[in-house]
Amino acid sequence: MRTVVVTGVSTGIGRGAAAVLIRRGWRVFGSVRRDADAREAKSALGEAFNPLVFDVEDGEAVVAAADHVRERLDGRTLAGLVNNAGASFTDPLLVQSVADFRRQIEINLVGVFAVTRAFAPLLGADPALTGDKGRIVNISSVGGRMAPPFLGAYSAAKHGLEGFSESLRRELQLVGVDVVIVAPGSVRTAIWDKAEALPTEHLKGTIWERPFRTFTEWMIRNGRQGLTPEEVGEVILKALTAARPRVRYTAVKGEFTNSTLPSLLPRRWMDRAMGRKLGLSRSG
Repeated sequence: MRTVVVTGVSTGIGRGAAAVLIRRGWRVFGSVRRDADAREAKSALGEAFNPLVFDVEDGEAVVAAADHVRERLDGRTLAGLVNNAGASFTDPLLVQSVADFRRQIEINLVGVFAVTRAFAPLLGADPALTGDKGRIVNISSVGGRMAPPFLGAYSAAKHGLEGFSESLRRELQLVGVDVVIVAPGSVRTAIWDKAEALPTEHLKGTIWERPFRTFTEWMIRNGRQGLTPEEVGEVILKALTAARPRVRYTAVKGEFTNSTLPSLLPRRWMDRAMGRKLGLSRSG
């Protein structure tokens, strides 16, 4: 039985990936931040699921979790590490607090670095372990290459994650551990219900109020029509198991229209298109 660690399995993509992997016969160690979430996930996912309680911002807890998994592996390698845990703080960049911007980078980028450092030895970077080399899958986003407005901190973290993954993949050639990016677009999760309740009083009367509201409504509408977490989980499974994996997989509905084409169009053209759509152009 192959063993994988997936961070952030309380809900969303992490939960979907854990469910898909367990159905395919994998043993999953999944991180959650609270004991209550650990109990709920165990009940939902069954005997093949093993909860790990840690926050990616807590370095000591991350290392302790890696030590626990090492014990359970009993001298064997880990087949995969899926760095999924993350958060999204939406705001105009000139309004967003420095603390929120910093925490976004801390969770979505520094947290991945901390988890990777702790668990990479178990994937085969430690020569004392026996078994096939494992694979790291980092969950980026379509926003890791094309940054929408009002998600600047999130996009900065995901752009950073793409660069981190590229460097890491090249460094880990030395030990035979591969690194693959999975970049989802809109995914149907409970986050869109929370997005409707985001406070916007701080934008009232500013130039950002109307464009931000338009963007939020567009984002929620698209999110509720996106892929299911399990569909993204199938892409993650492919990234973990493909004999010759691509370095980056996109998981998005209408991939050509929503990912490929925008990446090919001139950036200034995309600026104007988004500006007109969201009321951000000076004439809008």
